[in-house]
Amino acid sequence: MLPIFLKTLPFFAVIGVGYWAGRTRFFSAEATAYLTKFVFYFALSAMLFRFSANLAISDVWDTRLAIAYLWGTAFVYGLASLIGFLRGLDVPTNAIEAQCAVIGNTGFLGVPMLTLLLGADAIGTILLALAIDLIVFSSLIVILITGARDGQVSLRMLRAIVIGLVKNPMIVAISLGFVWSGLSIPIPDPMNDFLAILGGAATPGALFAIGASLALTSPDKMQVAGWLTFCKLVLHPLFVGVAALFLFGVDPFKAGVIIAVSALPVAGNVFMLAQHYGVAPARVSTAILVSTAFSILTVSLVVGWVTP
Repeated sequence: MLPIFLKTLPFFAVIGVGYWAGRTRFFSAEATAYLTKFVFYFALSAMLFRFSANLAISDVWDTRLAIAYLWGTAFVYGLASLIGFLRGLDVPTNAIEAQCAVIGNTGFLGVPMLTLLLGADAIGTILLALAIDLIVFSSLIVILITGARDGQVSLRMLRAIVIGLVKNPMIVAISLGFVWSGLSIPIPDPMNDFLAILGGAATPGALFAIGASLALTSPDKMQVAGWLTFCKLVLHPLFVGVAALFLFGVDPFKAGVIIAVSALPVAGNVFMLAQHYGVAPARVSTAILVSTAFSILTVSLVVGWVTP
């Protein structure tokens, strides 16, 4: 446990430095927004393209693994939704809370950290989980919120889903990388060096941006944030693990990676969605803050458990 904790600690330390910079206003809200844009559109995209361009689809796609992750995630999503309805939440707010319960910070935290901790063989599984989150659950929240407001499934809703997917640089980078790989085009050395340099900024930049963004959070509804943190850090990896190891017989190494991915704290893009639709953004930002703080210990525990 201690060696794994010491390996994860530097990642969270960079988040802490970012938090300090944001809290002291050394990094303004505007500076944080532009750093996040740089990481999201350039550094992380370069890293994801480079990873996927060096992988075949067969290295990523695993039917049992995908079903296990979907099953475990859907179970926790349904549980969070049920509790939300029992609390009297409307559909949009319930959809946002359920998203917090299952969507982890795979892009900004999981890809750089888990790849280093679990090795290059983990990349395919991490990308599979990221793709499922972006395509399935990002579409689901648009359907639920837009459908609840419009009262029906409309072309406007479908258009919003398609545009959201096409404009997401992570999806674009992964897709282009697989196209490049599928065409068996070698990456020229200058291009590979360019992607390595730009992608190398993704890890420190993303972690610093997470911390600086968290510093802008004004805590709201701490009990709800505590419940959503429990769902994300405990229930999500638990049920994904049950599905992968006992229900669908996933390869043990891949099962370990997908459990570690499921243990990541609430993703920042859930806050972006909440802000975009005007649905409980303060509640989401609090859940991100609380889950990130507790994940310093829980991620270490989970990674230590799944590491051979």
